[in-house]
Amino acid sequence: MAQNQLKKLLGVGFGVAVTIGGTIGTGILRKPGPIAHDIGNPTLIIAVWLIVGVYALAGSLSVMELGTMLPKAGGWYVFAHRAFGNYAGFIIGISSWLGSVSAMAFGAAVMSEYTALLFPEAIAYQKTIAIGILVLFVVFHSVGVRLASKAQEVMSVLKAVGLLAFVIVCFTITPKEPVLTTNAIRPLAEGGVWLGILAALQSVFYTYDGWHTAAYFTEEDVDPSRNLPRSMISGVLLIIGIYILVNLALLYVLPLPVLASSKLPAADAVQLLFGSGSAQVVTFLLMISIMGIINAQIMFNPRVIFAMGRDGLFFRFVNQVNAGGTPMNATMLTAGASILMILTNTYGKLSDIATFFFVLCYASAFAALIRLRQTEPDLPRPVRAWGYPFSTGALLVASLAFLIGAVIGDFSSSMYAIGFIVVSYPVYLLIKR
Repeated sequence: MAQNQLKKLLGVGFGVAVTIGGTIGTGILRKPGPIAHDIGNPTLIIAVWLIVGVYALAGSLSVMELGTMLPKAGGWYVFAHRAFGNYAGFIIGISSWLGSVSAMAFGAAVMSEYTALLFPEAIAYQKTIAIGILVLFVVFHSVGVRLASKAQEVMSVLKAVGLLAFVIVCFTITPKEPVLTTNAIRPLAEGGVWLGILAALQSVFYTYDGWHTAAYFTEEDVDPSRNLPRSMISGVLLIIGIYILVNLALLYVLPLPVLASSKLPAADAVQLLFGSGSAQVVTFLLMISIMGIINAQIMFNPRVIFAMGRDGLFFRFVNQVNAGGTPMNATMLTAGASILMILTNTYGKLSDIATFFFVLCYASAFAALIRLRQTEPDLPRPVRAWGYPFSTGALLVASLAFLIGAVIGDFSSSMYAIGFIVVSYPVYLLIKR
């Protein structure tokens, strides 16, 4: 096998697992409270989660065409590079990589915080624990893709089963503690319901981020034309179902004012049902959820710079693949960048900037599909986007609207992101040389 050749080892099971594992994180257990505060209406709360779910499902129908038409590792980078050339590909690739690097650092840091909650004596070693988590993942992935993919499947099943078990107990267990309602919290964002809905849409939008993860692995799929559509559609439908059920369960157990004032409503619901001390169960579920996301991120994100290196848009040393099929140098560099962010405490700010990058990548993919339909109509397309051009055009408009919303919602962070794009050209020339 050539040193820069990935192995074809993956199938539908992994595709579904990495979609779920790369999407469902702590957001579904933390965000329902702030969203209830922003909207203040149960029907609108469920509607917002459904609307963004439909966006993700429609987005997967467009990305399936791109992924099966260009079955290469790298996701958003591959599509932008093919449609718009080297510089656009470089910007999208680096944006995607840096965004996920900061998200992985943030995930490891949060996991170390939850470890300290379960084991208070570890509170002084949180940074060391976060770094140790990433190092252990690198060592684990050095064994090979087959083991890493099986681990992803197991963690995703545990995550889904844990959330469904939470839903079942919410609907079947009688609370052991009285519900203390309060009217002190007004469950409505300042400025009215429409501004509340806009804020909630943005929160839910980022909670769904990851629905596209299976598209990063088409080069390693034994039959991408057949497996990618099944993986993405099944994965996104399961995510939508889980998100809606969890929100219904929380609304069933917690009165709306209580939900609206809760920072971790899932823990509050469990404590209400089973008594004091039981909220640690939710902490454990959160840790499993974060592990699944980190495992997915340390699989898909190195493949971005691997693909860029192969095209001469990143350093060539990231191209080496070990005997197990892992792009090891790219994996170590990716984890190393996350560790550097943890050591310098920059991952929080960079995670805010990452929001802009993620939405930019969405918009670039839908624009790439439209562009490639025009410039390369004869490319083999085993799967075609449903409802094209209206569906893809609507998704592009929606993504641009979310991008504008991200700029308005966090102007200073977005300016940093735009500044990065402005200064990226000399960096591009240096790396390309």
